[in-house]
Amino acid sequence: MNTSLTPNAAIEAAVSSEVELDYAASCELPTPWATFRLHAFVEPATGKEHVAITLGDVTDGEPVLARIHSECLTGDGLFSLRCDCGPQLEAALQKIAEEGRGALFYLRQEGRGIGLVNKIRAYQLQDAGADTVEANEALGFKPDQRNYKLCQPMLRHLKISTLRLMTNNPRKIKAMEQLGVKVVERVPLVITRNPFNERYLTTKAAKLGHLF
Repeated sequence: MNTSLTPNAAIEAAVSSEVELDYAASCELPTPWATFRLHAFVEPATGKEHVAITLGDVTDGEPVLARIHSECLTGDGLFSLRCDCGPQLEAALQKIAEEGRGALFYLRQEGRGIGLVNKIRAYQLQDAGADTVEANEALGFKPDQRNYKLCQPMLRHLKISTLRLMTNNPRKIKAMEQLGVKVVERVPLVITRNPFNERYLTTKAAKLGHLF
């Protein structure tokens, strides 16, 4: 079953569902690069918890250096080499720290929105020869099921309306613009290739339109 979306349909799907988030709490988050501010949000409909990480004054109306990062336990927490997620997360926090101001939105959308167990099932199919898009489709999912509308209440709470977005994904920029968020600059976030992520990155470019 081919569940691929056209670029426009993919963008519409990424912002189509209404999302409500409740702000929960904030605290300091000391890291090797800076002491950030960690803001917790809860999605009442699902119970999922999402966070924003900020540094400096992001409420002054100036464009904010930002990263929208979807959860990747294998890459972010288990140091997997088969994707670029962990290195992108670290590089984004470093760039924000170097600038002294910025925001990172960490969305609990594991495996491009299919969940951890299904991502591991997709990995099993990839081990047998499928690429990332083919594996998702074989499991009955779209290549990318993430909903960036999760960012809208977080941005509103933090009083952010204009971004300098760290991304290689043009669909993410268009999704933000459809939500009324102005993106004044795309800041590339390119990670070194290795034998384990080479096909993953090639598929991102060829089938999902990522820019490297």
